[in-house]
Formats: sequence, C-alpha cells, structure tokens
Amino acid sequence: MSGSSQLVLPTSTSLHRLLNMPGALLDTTMDQLRTLLTVHETRSALRAARALGREQSSVQKQLDTLNRNFQQLCGEPLVVKQGRGKDVLFTPTGESLVELARDTLAEWLDGIHECRRKLGTTVTVGTTRYMLDTLAKAWHHVADEFRERDVDLKVVHIRTKDIWTKLETQEVDLVCGSVVTRAGAGWERPEFDVIEWRRGGLALLTNLPEAVVGTRVRVPQLRSIPLVVPGAGLIAEFLRGWFGPDYRQGLDIAAEIDEIQYGISLLRSNLVQGAMIVTSGLGVVASNNELREGGGLRVVELSDDSLERLVGVFARTDELSKHPADHPLNLLWSAFRAEAPRP
Repeated sequence: MSGSSQLVLPTSTSLHRLLNMPGALLDTTMDQLRTLLTVHETRSALRAARALGREQSSVQKQLDTLNRNFQQLCGEPLVVKQGRGKDVLFTPTGESLVELARDTLAEWLDGIHECRRKLGTTVTVGTTRYMLDTLAKAWHHVADEFRERDVDLKVVHIRTKDIWTKLETQEVDLVCGSVVTRAGAGWERPEFDVIEWRRGGLALLTNLPEAVVGTRVRVPQLRSIPLVVPGAGLIAEFLRGWFGPDYRQGLDIAAEIDEIQYGISLLRSNLVQGAMIVTSGLGVVASNNELREGGGLRVVELSDDSLERLVGVFARTDELSKHPADHPLNLLWSAFRAEAPRP
C-alpha cells in the first residue's frame, strides 16, 4: 500500500454532471458518499449504522461495494479492517475520497438550496434574538399559504455584525434586526429595502454612584467613564461611529464581553466599576425593575444627536423586484408591512 497514493477522479463528480445523472444513480451515489463520511467520522460500520438509523449489514455492503470499485479504479481499497472491535483504517485513497465527498455533498446541498430559493420553495430569514416575535407576527399572515404550497420557512440566528454580509452573499433572503444609522436621516442604502419597525437610542446601565455618573450623559463624556463593551455587534458599531475605528485607544475599557447577560452580571458583582451601553428598550425594562439579573444597577440616559438605532426588516432590493407579487418572498415581505407599526 503506497503512502503517497492519491485519488484523482474525472470531472464527472462536479455538481453539473451530478445534476444530469439518472435519478436512481444519483440517489445511490449521494447515499454512498454520505455513508462513507459517516464511517469516517465514527470509524466503525456499526457506529455509522446506528448514526444513520440503518442495519450494519446495509452499511457494510456499501463499504464493500466502494472498496471493490476503488480497488479496480485506483489499485487500493478505501478502508481496511483491523480486526474485530477495532476501528477501520482509511487508506490514502480513502482519505482523498472523504475530502472529495465532503466538498461534493456540501456543493450539492448548496445547489439544491439555491434552486429551491429561486423556485420559491424555501424562504430563509435571518433574525436576531430580539426580533423573533416580529417574525412570528408576520408568519401568521402567510403560514397557511406556505403550508398549502409546500414552502419551507428556514429561520437562522444572525448577529448584527453579519447582517449585510449574509444578505449580500444570499445566505438569507430577509433579515430581522437592528442597524446603526444617522439620526433623523432617511434610508441611505438603496441596494437594500427596509421596513422600519422603530428607531431609538441607547442608555447606560451602571453600578457607579450618581455623584460620579449623573442621570444623563452625552457621548463625549463616555471617554471618562470605565466601560464594559462588546467586541462586536450593534454597540461596537455605535462606538466606531462615535470615536472612529480605533475607539478602544481613546476609551477606558474596563472589560470586553461577548454577551450582554455576562456584562450585567459582571457589573452586579462589583468586580468591575463602570457602565455598559445598552439599547434604550433594555434600559426601560431595567428601570421598571423587570430585568431580574439587572437588580441593583442604575439606568442613565445616553444623549446622542448623531446616530440612532433602526430596528426593521431588510432585503435585497433586486431580489424583491425580480419576483412576482405572489412569490413567497414577496408574500412574507407584505406580511411584515402589514404588521409594521404605523407612523
């Protein structure tokens, strides 16, 4: 067995050729690749069978067929048994095919998703955690028609920092989330359509006494306050807009966090003395003592005339316009419009 052998397959393994295979042959080929990947991950035909919900004999039969075919094609099998109860050993040819299978299956699934999206049989919505209720309200308008037309609604979690990238790369069709915009300005990104839900500002949660931080703070004053800040996301975009891309150098950053709950707990513990920038909505909740983990923290108004938070639903303008009104994407967009707060 040569340690330097390498599998080279003809271009018929590309997605284009796969799509032109007879249906039965295509199903068999894709199923064999999936089985091979599962055996590689589990290192056992028995464990692979359990993971796939099949009989071990079925998995072993597929392995034997692949071994026989590649022995003839490349002069080397894909896997070698090492004895009862021992993990199977993948040959260099087997490892090469596993990599090819992984790429082929990923390309195949991406291609299927893209076809379904274009045909309107799948609509993918990215949403931040706090916008799930917004999606749920719109969904009620179209749920029956989507089920009748067998349209799948795929919901994925998305972070604020990824909103534009996910839309531009067409990983999602719509996004429910928040972005930073100029205060009082109209919509400034014509390549995207937006349904505005609301606009709002920010507030501070702090464990500092009122003698140190009063009841109202303007943005320039943030330079003199120890801050608990996230590494990315909406608040980081505000900081970048106020103080430039190197804002960390001009601020007193007491701690950097990944999630707001951790920041609140950090301030409550008094391990850090400072303030954390939050959305005005969360500030209202905290001031009404409805934020259980925020007990003992004080809410301070953060005054800003330059930037504000826009909460809404976003889509690529060209994607909406190229489909008829009864396309599922436009139906869901209309449902969001029906639920949007009136000016």
